[in-house]
Amino acid sequence: MKVLLTGGSGMVGRAILAHDAAREMQIVAPTSAELDLTDRSAVMAALAAEKPDVIIHSAGRVGGIQANIAHPAAFLSENMDMGFNLVLAAREADVPRLLNLGSSCMYPHDAPNPLQEDSLGKGELEPTNEGYGLAKVAVARLCAFTTRERPDLAYKTIIPCNLYGLYDKFDPAVSHLVPAIIRKLHEARENRAETVEIWGDGTARREFMYSGDLADGVWTAVKRFDDLPGCMNMGLGYDYSINEYYEEAAKVIGFNGGFTHDLSRPTGMKQKLLAVESQTAFGWQPQTLLRDGIARTYEFFLDVVERGAA
Repeated sequence: MKVLLTGGSGMVGRAILAHDAAREMQIVAPTSAELDLTDRSAVMAALAAEKPDVIIHSAGRVGGIQANIAHPAAFLSENMDMGFNLVLAAREADVPRLLNLGSSCMYPHDAPNPLQEDSLGKGELEPTNEGYGLAKVAVARLCAFTTRERPDLAYKTIIPCNLYGLYDKFDPAVSHLVPAIIRKLHEARENRAETVEIWGDGTARREFMYSGDLADGVWTAVKRFDDLPGCMNMGLGYDYSINEYYEEAAKVIGFNGGFTHDLSRPTGMKQKLLAVESQTAFGWQPQTLLRDGIARTYEFFLDVVERGAA
Protein backbone atom coordinates (compact mmCIF):
# COMPACT_ATOMS: atom_id res chain seq x y z
CA MET A 1 0.00 0.00 0.00
CA LYS A 2 1.37 3.41 -0.95
CA VAL A 3 0.81 6.00 1.78
CA LEU A 4 1.33 9.74 1.53
CA LEU A 5 1.92 11.18 5.00
CA THR A 6 1.82 14.90 5.70
CA GLY A 7 3.51 16.28 8.80
CA GLY A 8 6.08 13.51 8.83
CA SER A 9 8.63 15.65 10.67
CA GLY A 10 6.27 16.54 13.52
CA MET A 11 5.66 14.65 16.74
CA VAL A 12 2.69 12.66 15.42
CA GLY A 13 4.23 12.10 12.00
CA ARG A 14 7.47 10.76 13.48
CA ALA A 15 5.52 8.43 15.75
CA ILE A 16 3.60 7.14 12.72
CA LEU A 17 6.84 6.57 10.80
CA ALA A 18 8.50 4.85 13.77
CA HIS A 19 5.68 2.34 14.25
CA ASP A 20 6.31 -1.25 13.16
CA ALA A 21 3.38 -1.10 10.73
CA ALA A 22 5.20 1.56 8.70
CA ARG A 23 7.67 -1.09 7.52
CA GLU A 24 4.85 -2.84 5.69
CA MET A 25 3.99 0.25 3.64
CA GLN A 26 5.50 2.29 0.84
CA ILE A 27 5.53 5.71 2.48
CA VAL A 28 6.03 9.11 0.89
CA ALA A 29 6.47 11.79 3.57
CA PRO A 30 7.50 15.12 2.03
CA THR A 31 8.72 17.85 4.34
CA SER A 32 7.17 21.31 4.27
CA ALA A 33 10.18 22.48 2.25
CA GLU A 34 9.54 19.73 -0.30
CA LEU A 35 5.77 20.24 -0.46
CA ASP A 36 4.11 23.45 0.67
CA LEU A 37 0.59 22.39 1.61
CA THR A 38 -0.61 26.00 1.44
CA ASP A 39 0.15 25.95 -2.32
CA ARG A 40 -2.78 24.14 -3.93
CA SER A 41 -1.19 23.77 -7.35
CA ALA A 42 1.88 22.17 -5.77
CA VAL A 43 -0.31 19.78 -3.78
CA MET A 44 -2.30 18.81 -6.88
CA ALA A 45 0.90 18.16 -8.82
CA ALA A 46 2.33 16.03 -6.02
CA LEU A 47 -0.77 13.84 -5.70
CA ALA A 48 -1.03 13.43 -9.47
CA ALA A 49 2.59 12.27 -9.54
CA GLU A 50 2.56 10.00 -6.47
CA LYS A 51 -0.93 8.44 -6.86
CA PRO A 52 -1.15 7.21 -3.25
CA ASP A 53 -3.61 4.56 -2.10
CA VAL A 54 -4.24 6.48 1.11
CA ILE A 55 -3.33 9.86 2.57
CA ILE A 56 -2.70 10.41 6.29
CA HIS A 57 -3.01 14.11 7.05
CA SER A 58 -1.16 14.93 10.27
CA ALA A 59 0.42 18.24 9.24
CA GLY A 60 -0.61 21.48 10.86
CA ARG A 61 0.36 24.56 12.79
CA VAL A 62 0.10 23.54 16.43
CA GLY A 63 0.85 25.12 19.81
CA GLY A 64 -0.32 25.61 23.37
CA ILE A 65 -2.60 28.23 24.89
CA GLN A 66 -0.05 31.06 24.65
CA ALA A 67 0.62 30.47 20.95
CA ASN A 68 -3.08 30.14 20.09
CA ILE A 69 -3.99 33.34 21.94
CA ALA A 70 -1.16 35.26 20.30
CA HIS A 71 -1.72 34.10 16.69
CA PRO A 72 -5.38 33.07 16.12
CA ALA A 73 -5.46 34.26 12.49
CA ALA A 74 -2.44 32.16 11.56
CA PHE A 75 -3.80 29.07 13.30
CA LEU A 76 -7.08 29.47 11.42
CA SER A 77 -5.79 30.34 7.96
CA GLU A 78 -2.77 28.04 7.77
CA ASN A 79 -4.55 24.94 9.05
CA MET A 80 -7.58 25.55 6.86
CA ASP A 81 -5.45 26.16 3.77
CA MET A 82 -3.43 22.99 4.31
CA GLY A 83 -6.47 20.82 4.92
CA PHE A 84 -8.61 22.23 2.12
CA ASN A 85 -5.81 22.06 -0.43
CA LEU A 86 -5.04 18.46 0.43
CA VAL A 87 -8.65 17.21 0.44
CA LEU A 88 -9.60 19.00 -2.78
CA ALA A 89 -6.44 17.85 -4.53
CA ALA A 90 -7.03 14.29 -3.34
CA ARG A 91 -10.54 14.43 -4.75
CA GLU A 92 -9.23 15.77 -8.07
CA ALA A 93 -6.63 12.97 -8.20
CA ASP A 94 -9.21 10.30 -7.26
CA VAL A 95 -7.23 9.20 -4.18
CA PRO A 96 -9.55 6.52 -2.75
CA ARG A 97 -8.87 6.95 0.99
CA LEU A 98 -7.88 9.87 3.18
CA LEU A 99 -7.44 9.79 6.96
CA ASN A 100 -7.67 13.30 8.42
CA LEU A 101 -6.40 13.90 11.94
CA GLY A 102 -8.58 16.37 13.78
CA SER A 103 -8.38 17.71 17.33
CA SER A 104 -10.47 17.80 20.49
CA CYS A 105 -10.37 21.62 20.05
CA MET A 106 -13.10 21.02 17.46
CA TYR A 107 -15.70 20.53 20.19
CA PRO A 108 -17.91 23.34 21.58
CA HIS A 109 -16.59 24.68 24.87
CA ASP A 110 -19.91 24.05 26.61
CA ALA A 111 -20.56 20.56 25.16
CA PRO A 112 -21.20 17.97 27.90
CA ASN A 113 -18.35 15.64 28.77
CA PRO A 114 -17.49 13.04 27.61
CA LEU A 115 -17.49 14.73 24.20
CA GLN A 116 -19.60 12.83 21.68
CA GLU A 117 -18.88 12.98 17.95
CA ASP A 118 -22.42 14.15 17.19
CA SER A 119 -21.89 17.38 19.18
CA LEU A 120 -19.44 18.76 16.61
CA GLY A 121 -20.56 22.09 15.16
CA LYS A 122 -23.31 22.56 17.74
CA GLY A 123 -21.88 25.43 19.77
CA GLU A 124 -19.17 28.05 20.18
CA LEU A 125 -15.58 26.90 20.45
CA GLU A 126 -13.18 27.57 23.31
CA PRO A 127 -11.94 31.18 22.76
CA THR A 128 -8.31 30.38 23.65
CA ASN A 129 -7.91 28.14 20.56
CA GLU A 130 -10.89 29.09 18.42
CA GLY A 131 -8.89 29.68 15.24
CA TYR A 132 -7.31 26.23 15.31
CA GLY A 133 -10.60 24.56 16.22
CA LEU A 134 -12.54 26.28 13.43
CA ALA A 135 -10.01 25.14 10.84
CA LYS A 136 -10.15 21.54 12.06
CA VAL A 137 -13.97 21.51 12.02
CA ALA A 138 -14.04 22.89 8.47
CA VAL A 139 -11.58 20.30 7.13
CA ALA A 140 -13.47 17.45 8.79
CA ARG A 141 -16.73 18.66 7.24
CA LEU A 142 -15.07 18.93 3.82
CA CYS A 143 -13.98 15.29 4.17
CA ALA A 144 -17.53 14.24 5.03
CA PHE A 145 -19.05 16.32 2.20
CA THR A 146 -16.59 14.86 -0.30
CA THR A 147 -17.52 11.30 0.62
CA ARG A 148 -21.23 12.21 0.49
CA GLU A 149 -20.83 13.57 -3.04
CA ARG A 150 -18.35 10.90 -4.16
CA PRO A 151 -19.23 7.55 -2.52
CA ASP A 152 -16.23 6.01 -4.30
CA LEU A 153 -13.96 8.13 -2.07
CA ALA A 154 -13.68 7.39 1.66
CA TYR A 155 -12.39 10.48 3.48
CA LYS A 156 -12.60 10.03 7.24
CA THR A 157 -11.55 11.91 10.37
CA ILE A 158 -9.98 10.71 13.60
CA ILE A 159 -10.22 13.13 16.52
CA PRO A 160 -7.39 12.47 18.98
CA CYS A 161 -7.37 13.75 22.52
CA ASN A 162 -4.44 15.93 23.62
CA LEU A 163 -1.07 14.35 22.87
CA TYR A 164 2.49 14.28 24.17
CA GLY A 165 5.55 12.17 23.46
CA LEU A 166 8.89 11.92 21.69
CA TYR A 167 9.76 14.85 19.41
CA ASP A 168 7.37 17.10 21.31
CA LYS A 169 8.01 20.85 21.53
CA PHE A 170 9.49 22.03 24.83
CA ASP A 171 9.72 25.76 24.05
CA PRO A 172 7.33 27.50 26.52
CA ALA A 173 6.12 29.81 23.74
CA VAL A 174 4.59 26.94 21.75
CA SER A 175 4.54 23.85 23.98
CA HIS A 176 1.47 22.01 25.20
CA LEU A 177 0.83 21.10 28.82
CA VAL A 178 2.87 17.92 29.35
CA PRO A 179 6.14 19.01 27.68
CA ALA A 180 5.80 22.41 29.37
CA ILE A 181 5.47 20.67 32.73
CA ILE A 182 8.46 18.44 32.01
CA ARG A 183 10.71 21.38 31.17
CA LYS A 184 9.48 23.49 34.08
CA LEU A 185 10.00 20.73 36.65
CA HIS A 186 13.39 19.76 35.21
CA GLU A 187 14.62 23.35 35.45
CA ALA A 188 13.16 23.70 38.94
CA ARG A 189 15.02 20.59 40.08
CA GLU A 190 18.26 21.74 38.45
CA ASN A 191 17.92 25.18 40.07
CA ARG A 192 16.85 23.67 43.41
CA ALA A 193 13.67 25.74 43.40
CA GLU A 194 11.38 25.29 46.37
CA THR A 195 8.15 25.74 44.39
CA VAL A 196 6.77 25.60 40.85
CA GLU A 197 3.90 27.79 39.67
CA ILE A 198 0.78 26.30 38.07
CA TRP A 199 -1.56 28.41 35.96
CA GLY A 200 -5.05 28.60 37.47
CA ASP A 201 -6.11 26.45 40.40
CA GLY A 202 -5.01 23.22 38.72
CA THR A 203 -8.41 21.56 38.90
CA ALA A 204 -9.14 21.72 35.15
CA ARG A 205 -9.06 18.22 33.72
CA ARG A 206 -7.30 17.07 30.56
CA GLU A 207 -6.91 13.83 28.64
CA PHE A 208 -3.37 13.34 27.28
CA MET A 209 -2.41 10.28 25.23
CA TYR A 210 1.11 9.16 24.37
CA SER A 211 1.87 9.82 20.69
CA GLY A 212 3.05 6.26 20.12
CA ASP A 213 -0.42 5.05 21.04
CA LEU A 214 -2.01 7.40 18.51
CA ALA A 215 0.37 6.06 15.85
CA ASP A 216 -0.83 2.55 16.65
CA GLY A 217 -4.43 3.73 16.33
CA VAL A 218 -3.72 5.44 13.01
CA TRP A 219 -2.18 2.32 11.47
CA THR A 220 -5.03 0.19 12.81
CA ALA A 221 -7.44 2.60 11.09
CA VAL A 222 -5.51 2.44 7.82
CA LYS A 223 -5.50 -1.36 7.83
CA ARG A 224 -9.19 -1.59 8.74
CA PHE A 225 -10.37 1.50 6.88
CA ASP A 226 -13.71 0.06 5.82
CA ASP A 227 -14.61 -0.65 9.47
CA LEU A 228 -13.72 2.89 10.58
CA PRO A 229 -16.62 5.32 11.16
CA GLY A 230 -16.62 8.54 9.17
CA CYS A 231 -15.64 10.49 12.28
CA MET A 232 -14.27 8.85 15.43
CA ASN A 233 -12.70 10.03 18.68
CA MET A 234 -9.43 8.42 19.67
CA GLY A 235 -8.39 8.75 23.31
CA LEU A 236 -8.04 7.26 26.75
CA GLY A 237 -11.62 7.55 27.93
CA TYR A 238 -10.43 9.01 31.28
CA ASP A 239 -8.58 12.15 32.35
CA TYR A 240 -6.44 13.78 35.05
CA SER A 241 -6.42 17.22 36.67
CA ILE A 242 -3.63 19.67 35.84
CA ASN A 243 -2.41 19.23 39.41
CA GLU A 244 -2.18 15.46 38.91
CA TYR A 245 -0.07 15.88 35.75
CA TYR A 246 2.36 18.03 37.74
CA GLU A 247 2.43 15.52 40.59
CA GLU A 248 3.04 12.53 38.32
CA ALA A 249 5.75 14.32 36.36
CA ALA A 250 7.42 15.44 39.58
CA LYS A 251 7.75 11.81 40.64
CA VAL A 252 9.38 10.86 37.32
CA ILE A 253 11.72 13.86 37.23
CA GLY A 254 12.60 13.85 40.92
CA PHE A 255 11.31 17.31 41.85
CA ASN A 256 10.53 17.30 45.56
CA GLY A 257 9.36 20.90 46.01
CA GLY A 258 5.85 22.30 46.32
CA PHE A 259 3.39 24.01 43.99
CA THR A 260 1.76 27.44 43.92
CA HIS A 261 -1.16 28.62 41.77
CA ASP A 262 -1.47 31.83 39.74
CA LEU A 263 -5.22 32.41 39.63
CA SER A 264 -4.86 35.32 37.21
CA ARG A 265 -3.74 33.02 34.38
CA PRO A 266 -6.13 31.38 31.83
CA THR A 267 -6.80 27.65 32.17
CA GLY A 268 -9.11 27.01 29.22
CA MET A 269 -12.01 24.59 29.41
CA LYS A 270 -12.66 22.98 32.81
CA GLN A 271 -12.73 19.54 31.20
CA LYS A 272 -12.13 18.09 27.75
CA LEU A 273 -12.70 14.34 27.82
CA LEU A 274 -13.52 12.36 24.69
CA ALA A 275 -16.23 9.73 24.54
CA VAL A 276 -14.73 6.47 23.31
CA GLU A 277 -17.74 4.26 22.65
CA SER A 278 -17.13 4.28 18.89
CA GLN A 279 -13.44 3.56 19.43
CA THR A 280 -14.29 0.64 21.70
CA ALA A 281 -16.74 -0.73 19.12
CA PHE A 282 -14.01 -0.35 16.48
CA GLY A 283 -11.83 -2.54 18.67
CA TRP A 284 -8.84 -0.39 19.62
CA GLN A 285 -7.51 1.16 22.83
CA PRO A 286 -4.24 2.83 23.93
CA GLN A 287 -1.76 0.88 26.06
CA THR A 288 0.76 3.36 27.56
CA LEU A 289 0.37 4.36 31.22
CA LEU A 290 0.84 8.04 32.08
CA ARG A 291 3.99 7.52 34.16
CA ASP A 292 5.60 5.38 31.44
CA GLY A 293 4.77 7.93 28.75
CA ILE A 294 6.14 10.82 30.81
CA ALA A 295 9.31 8.83 31.54
CA ARG A 296 9.93 8.17 27.83
CA THR A 297 9.23 11.79 26.96
CA TYR A 298 11.56 13.02 29.74
CA GLU A 299 14.35 10.78 28.43
CA PHE A 300 13.88 12.37 25.01
CA PHE A 301 13.90 15.85 26.58
CA LEU A 302 17.21 15.08 28.31
CA ASP A 303 18.68 14.10 24.94
CA VAL A 304 17.46 17.41 23.52
CA VAL A 305 19.06 19.31 26.41
CA GLU A 306 22.36 17.49 25.86
CA ARG A 307 22.30 18.53 22.20
CA GLY A 308 21.67 22.11 23.27
CA ALA A 309 18.41 22.29 21.34
CA ALA A 310 16.07 23.03 24.26
